[in-house]
Amino acid sequence: MIRKVDVAVIGGGTAGISAVSQVRKATDNFVLINGGPLGTTCARVGCMPSKVMIHIANDYHRRHALAQTPLEAAAELYVDDGQAMARVRSLRDGFVKGTVEGFIKPLGDKFVDGYAEFIEPTLLKIHETHIRADHIIIATGTRPIIPEPWASFKEQILTTDNVFEQPNLPKRIGVIGLGVNVTGFDTLEQIAGLENPDVNQSAVEIFAGEFPIHLAAKAQIEQHHDELLITAGQARAMVDKVLVSVGRTPNVERLRLDRLGVRLDDKGLPPFSPETMQVADLPMFIAGDVNGYRPILHEAVHEGKIAGYNATHKPITPFTRKTPLSIAFCEPNICSVGATWNNIKDGNPAVGAAAFKSGRARILQQEHGIIKVYADRDSGRLLGADMVAPQGEHLGHLLAWSIQNRQTVFDLLQLPFYHPTIEETLQNAFKDLLSHFEYKEPII
Repeated sequence: MIRKVDVAVIGGGTAGISAVSQVRKATDNFVLINGGPLGTTCARVGCMPSKVMIHIANDYHRRHALAQTPLEAAAELYVDDGQAMARVRSLRDGFVKGTVEGFIKPLGDKFVDGYAEFIEPTLLKIHETHIRADHIIIATGTRPIIPEPWASFKEQILTTDNVFEQPNLPKRIGVIGLGVNVTGFDTLEQIAGLENPDVNQSAVEIFAGEFPIHLAAKAQIEQHHDELLITAGQARAMVDKVLVSVGRTPNVERLRLDRLGVRLDDKGLPPFSPETMQVADLPMFIAGDVNGYRPILHEAVHEGKIAGYNATHKPITPFTRKTPLSIAFCEPNICSVGATWNNIKDGNPAVGAAAFKSGRARILQQEHGIIKVYADRDSGRLLGADMVAPQGEHLGHLLAWSIQNRQTVFDLLQLPFYHPTIEETLQNAFKDLLSHFEYKEPII
């Protein structure tokens, strides 16, 4: 017996849910197939529980700043790490429950529990069930990479899949601000993907002042009794556990994509269009983290909608993608917006820079970091920006909206900047950017 549907969506995460929300506007004959835990990567092991932990860490870390204010006994603050982790899980469970009960359960028999396998491009097998779909959307997400040589001590390896399940925090691991000794390693010279060397250097200096950072050397891990020895070049650190964040790999190994009849890349992924999400010329689409294009939640939502629309409409329509925006929620934030430095530096863009030395930064005791903004040298149109910045998440959004609206530095300097705010540093960067142009009309 073969169940026939208009659209089959594989994966019940953010992109899959977004795709279903779009598909159901056009047809009621669809299924959502999911193997493994429900609740989306964001709610279960990503954005949300991590921000709970970061919020607690930032509150605790603020004790150093409080010690310089009239507030007394700041140094006596302490963290009950068991209660902290219990709060992380409690809020996490609430986020997951909202997704499962609010979206998955109401689907009824349109939800199929199990891992899908392609028999041919429009025929799927889930356990003993076969589903023939006119169109298929792959949205199976990713999982953390653990290098194979480290598998022998995996019980001491933490990733996003298990870090939030820890009943207590170990004494030595890379979590800032929770009373844990931290040592950071990376094979690259850059941190958080920063390409602009000046912004990267500022970030390295800031975080190296908080904990040891060893860059540009491959980390090796060895078991030493109950501890782990990490070495990278001349650097050595003995730790209890290691939080591994070396990337993620797509969940495609169960799908049998080799049966699609198209060439797969070294990650086992088929070719696809980022504007339509279509896989090759097949009646198939791939959306969200699994495709590796922009593995960020708001992009997964957008890709799911594109895939869902094109799976239910003819002709297939290309959509303009949103301005790239990435934020690392460290303190200060690290943000990259729009065109990347490596992609535009050879085009000789105009560059404006400013350090966070404003009155508001001084009041907040956050006088650190730098922002660099890039513009087309002929038109003044904003192209991109990189920053390590207090409250940078908000500046990043303002810049992304400005870039997407194709605004120029001349436009932006005519907008209001309230005093005293962190945004005044953005204004200073625009003023520095303006110095590269001859502009006949006065900007007052």
